[in-house]
Amino acid sequence: MNKTFSLALLVGGVVLMIVGINVTNSFSSDVSQFFTGSPTDKAIWMLIGGIVATVAGLTMTMRGSKQA
Repeated sequence: MNKTFSLALLVGGVVLMIVGINVTNSFSSDVSQFFTGSPTDKAIWMLIGGIVATVAGLTMTMRGSKQA
């Protein structure tokens, strides 16, 4: 079960990063970048969450494979 959870976390993190990159390239994010100089908060949180989930899933997967 732990291996399944870590792989799901890894895949979910990668998907979240891809969606975050797509949101960064959206029209609303372009408008936000024009006025504030940074993308929307939603895009930033998706990217951060995706990175954290990917690193956690990768770490759990690697740690689990050494114990088995």
